[in-house]
Amino acid sequence: MNLNGNKYYRMALEYIAKTDLNALELGKHFIDGENLFVNIVDSNMKTREAARLEVHDNYIDIQVPLSKPETFGVKPRTECAEADGEYNPVKDILFFKDKDWQEITVYEGQPITFDPDMGHAPLIGEGTIHKAIFKVKA
Repeated sequence: MNLNGNKYYRMALEYIAKTDLNALELGKHFIDGENLFVNIVDSNMKTREAARLEVHDNYIDIQVPLSKPETFGVKPRTECAEADGEYNPVKDILFFKDKDWQEITVYEGQPITFDPDMGHAPLIGEGTIHKAIFKVKA
């Protein structure tokens, strides 16, 4: 997927560069309606075993840990083999049971992008994390 050709993706990167994400209140912040918004969340982290791969059809995820590092499992969607339920079109999400992923650790303030072709298992770690999750219309 050519992300640079997506104007909402470019807008998201500009927003990240110009905005103090830690100053945003918890909740959903619309940047360009349903085309681009960010959720500021405090989430409980999970063990590797409890984490699940997820994919999205309609949105690109840009995730930015804000309070501490976060580890993600990553696996190309085409290699995800065992669906965990059905695709939920309302939440734009499909989970997988696969556990044979690679891991990437991302540090505070560092964005990571997952397009619809990349499965990702977020929130691997201990404790609670404060983070920004951008949803970018694909």
